[in-house]
Amino acid sequence: MTAQAPTSPPILLREFRPVALATLETAPPEGPGWIHEEKLDGYRIEAVRAGSSVRLFSRNRKDWTSRFPGVAEAVALLPVRSAVFDGEVVALNHEGVTSFQRLQQSLELHEIRNVRYHTFDLLALDGVDLRDLPLAMRRSFLIELLRGAGHRSVLRATREFDPRDGNPLVQACRLGIEGVVSKRVDTPYPRGRSPWWIKSKCGRRQEFVIVGYTDPQGSRSHFGALLLGVYEGGTLRYAGKVGTGFDVDTLTSIIKALRPLEIRETPVARPVSVPRAGLHWVKPQLVAEIAFTEWTEDGLLRHPVFKGLRLDKPARAVRRED
Repeated sequence: MTAQAPTSPPILLREFRPVALATLETAPPEGPGWIHEEKLDGYRIEAVRAGSSVRLFSRNRKDWTSRFPGVAEAVALLPVRSAVFDGEVVALNHEGVTSFQRLQQSLELHEIRNVRYHTFDLLALDGVDLRDLPLAMRRSFLIELLRGAGHRSVLRATREFDPRDGNPLVQACRLGIEGVVSKRVDTPYPRGRSPWWIKSKCGRRQEFVIVGYTDPQGSRSHFGALLLGVYEGGTLRYAGKVGTGFDVDTLTSIIKALRPLEIRETPVARPVSVPRAGLHWVKPQLVAEIAFTEWTEDGLLRHPVFKGLRLDKPARAVRRED
């Protein structure tokens, strides 16, 4: 490779390493020293290659290799002895835009045709730990390595937005992308959440715990709306309900997951202003990703839309993002 790796002692990363997390801001940072990458609508995956073996980990350390066999096969074909990648597995809809619901449907139907692995960082290469190198150098290693994958590969480097073409967030929103992640080019790979990585979104969107559901009305089948909650200081608070964004397949799969979780008493500490008739409480175990316009003054969601279930995040980790 063109860039030269450091000559430090070899450190082969064979297991999962905690992934870096971005800090939420309303707009990307301005000025030099930053790159602005597309914020993807998929599952965060750390790919670990050691010899001919590849393992794919979700952000909460679960082994998801069997879920994305095409990604594991593509990583195994790269011309390296070992490597650790940080990236996101996504699926494309009919417009060629990443869609979280499309990714979930691909998993349920075991379809891999539209699944891609968009990588944005390289944590180790051929036995050398790269995490303390500046992002600019890690990124150069990554891009050069992916050139060997070929244009037909499911492996991609994440797209960058040039600030000379306008505000990166505006560019992303025009393309229908979730937002951008801005990163300092001169910093090492962050340990945990960091001000070196800044995420800004085209709309408000975050995870919520499903705490219940209502009976369907009219022509709707299975359920009417999902009741949602977030943890605040260790207490699960009610955050409103969502009744849009579902298709027939989603309604069917969600109700199958919810029925075994039904309980008699509410799991939320705050009173819920919905009719008791036709209301079903569930154990707070499932996590849903929701898009919405704003929080109301009494802490409820305005205009929420269901985007998909999050299988990669534990319910206890769900917090309100401000």
